[in-house]
Amino acid sequence: MSDAGATQRHYRADCPSCGAPVDFLSAQSTHAVCAYCKSTVVREGDVLKRIGKMAELIDDHGLLQLGASGQADGQGFTLVGRLQYGYPEGTWSEWHALLSDGSSAWLSEDNGAYVFSRPVQGQLEVPAADRFSVGNSTTVGGQRYTVTSSQRVALLSAEGELPRMPDLGAEFSVVELRSQGGDVAAARVLSIDYGSQPPELSLGRSVELADLNMRGLKGESAAQGRGRQLTCPNCGSPVEVKLESSQSITCPQCNALIDLSQGVAGELKHALQDEPVRPAIALGKMGQLDGIHWQVVGFQHRMGQSPGDDESFGWSEYLLYNAKKGFAFLVDSEEGWSFVRPTTGAPEMAAGGQSARYGGATYRLQWAYRAETTYALGEFYWRVQRGQVTQNRDFAAGDRLLSLEQSPNELTWSAGSKLAYAVVAKAFGLSPSGGSAMRADAGPFTPARSVSVVTIIIVLLVVLLLLWLISSSSGGSGVRTGGGSFGGFSTGGGHK
Repeated sequence: MSDAGATQRHYRADCPSCGAPVDFLSAQSTHAVCAYCKSTVVREGDVLKRIGKMAELIDDHGLLQLGASGQADGQGFTLVGRLQYGYPEGTWSEWHALLSDGSSAWLSEDNGAYVFSRPVQGQLEVPAADRFSVGNSTTVGGQRYTVTSSQRVALLSAEGELPRMPDLGAEFSVVELRSQGGDVAAARVLSIDYGSQPPELSLGRSVELADLNMRGLKGESAAQGRGRQLTCPNCGSPVEVKLESSQSITCPQCNALIDLSQGVAGELKHALQDEPVRPAIALGKMGQLDGIHWQVVGFQHRMGQSPGDDESFGWSEYLLYNAKKGFAFLVDSEEGWSFVRPTTGAPEMAAGGQSARYGGATYRLQWAYRAETTYALGEFYWRVQRGQVTQNRDFAAGDRLLSLEQSPNELTWSAGSKLAYAVVAKAFGLSPSGGSAMRADAGPFTPARSVSVVTIIIVLLVVLLLLWLISSSSGGSGVRTGGGSFGGFSTGGGHK
């Protein structure tokens, strides 16, 4: 354990339910969960009072655990408690961090990464939760923000010691704002928790576990294969869940898409997937990009359609995972390959949405379209569903890319850059003579590899002849050349 508790009076009392010792390292902690009998206790002076029993945690098999320690803002800290929340799209955890000066902070999940936040000192006036509209701009404490999430959530479970604890199962609103502006390093996340009155505010920044010099972490579950076991609700085959906070997974035998958002102990909802979609990069494949080793853990095929256009275009997204870096997306579209990650801050979009400013660069709008998920394989940290629809905008500044996805309750920005196929091929062991699997592809299916070039040319000539005959007889004006997009990313479906 770090020096986080060195300056604190270590208080210990017996659990009023089972008699086991319950420790309080922080003077600010008012609640705790007995590690033995799961009783929820509240500290009143030097007396512990039992106020209920805590539900079992959904085991996320992540790296964080009680007692893990690190460094942030020039201080040591120790993780002493956890709150686990549920909302319509899944679950997320917030870890109570005790700093060496006795103050509290939170290490929270954030779209496959982490945010380290501190309580906002002093009371800031904020409107009611229903006054915030996702996608709109607002000012809080003199800082301009974009409203990126508004959710109804409920506490599912907790462990350790905590400065606050909402009523178990009671719903309340959480609104998330992300700072606007082009300074990536200064990007902040403001969370407004309406579980108490007045609402509690916390302000955080994006962090990586490696930057926090974390010690005492659990083993890398995805690499070591220690996961949860379940039975496929469609075919009965065994399914192993390896990733932290997985909300969806597909059965390796029948490809059924299984919803894990309510935990594997609950009733498992599933959707059948019969299409023979084959990703170009196999699930489980390891690859190195910019010196970081990534594992392919998920695959999505998605279709897009621009307003007023009756034709669709398709692209593929590979979900990449690194235990210390979190998640990223490798996108294969008609315009080639790209690598993107969700941003912490919100780019500043110009009036009319034709451009966006981020990281000192101005990005121009390339495409605006409706996106729908049509097929998925593997594990995902958000609840993937067939037929999921978002409204997307793709921006570009040279080879740099910026994407926006919006659903009714959430908005997510992602930033990255184009990748040459040779870089992807070298990283993941693909054929050097290949290319984008999605080039000139308007759907989820590709021609069989056994079809010869001569056959394809003949088919194209026949199609062109038929189109010419139709055009000549009807007086038509020609054929649409087809739309395209460098794709985007999934919203991740997670508030935290």
